[in-house]
Amino acid sequence: MRSGQDLELVHLSKRYGDTTAVDNINHVFLNGSYVCLLGPSGCGKSSTLRMIAGHESVSDGSIVLDGHDISHLSPAQRGTAMMFQNYALFPHLSVRDNVAFSLHMKGVDKPTRHKAADEMLELVDMTHLADRLPDQLSGGQQQRVALARALVTKPRVLLLDEPLSALDPFLRIRMRAELKRLQRELGITFIHVTHGQDEALALADEIVVMNNAVIEQAGPARDVWMAPRTEFVARFMGGHNVISFEGHKIALRADEVRMADTGLPATVTAVEYQGAHVSLTAITPAGEEIVALVPEAAFFAAPKETGEAVSFVWDEGRVHRLQA
Repeated sequence: MRSGQDLELVHLSKRYGDTTAVDNINHVFLNGSYVCLLGPSGCGKSSTLRMIAGHESVSDGSIVLDGHDISHLSPAQRGTAMMFQNYALFPHLSVRDNVAFSLHMKGVDKPTRHKAADEMLELVDMTHLADRLPDQLSGGQQQRVALARALVTKPRVLLLDEPLSALDPFLRIRMRAELKRLQRELGITFIHVTHGQDEALALADEIVVMNNAVIEQAGPARDVWMAPRTEFVARFMGGHNVISFEGHKIALRADEVRMADTGLPATVTAVEYQGAHVSLTAITPAGEEIVALVPEAAFFAAPKETGEAVSFVWDEGRVHRLQA
């Protein structure tokens, strides 16, 4: 349900000379939701985020928060805060003073801003490192400081530009859980730019898929994964086959495809053992690639090798027809 505190993009565009980075998009980010802007490099997602933050000017359209057009306000006046991909911590300031910096710039007295910084450091479990310098911290610890610094101004909307990209895979998964916990505790809107489908599925209440400067599809994470509307979304989200079948372009999840004695004929081109299942890639007579994720036990009961013939079947109810 929409509320007056939602963030709304109204016919929003961004042009750089003759290049259109964001093309007339409309979207409502519900207050208190975790939203991931997902898409390949150059699709417009970071430009959209930076316009919301006030770090890029708006070419056309408006950005409305709590019923007010904030498009022409400075970043500090918007009620938003941005956490940058490279963290941008001041190397000569302590962790506490990094977090308190924006309050210092607003003229807040030292005891008050340090109290606010300490509250944020407690929230991100960094109190014990408050007196250290950034270069004495690990990458994950630096990220927590950057997060605390963005939150200390108590924004209505937190903007995160690929915040996990610099972390190793293990730490990335841990920090996903931390971001989700913080968003739930604070109850504010998080808008998180990523090109990682797994990251978006793990975090988002809503996924907004962008492609070629427009929103290709938006909706609850499960809906976007289970029911992609277009060929681009089906392919980009991963896990889907896109093939022509009975005169229609369809999407079919790889884990719904089974080997059988009769069915769609194909020739195996790759076999990859992935633990719980085996990924079987094959080419159909029409020249289309199809991938089946076959349970490990089922595959080794009737193993296939590259160059062998195979037949695939699936339940008709699992086929999802794509928009032309």
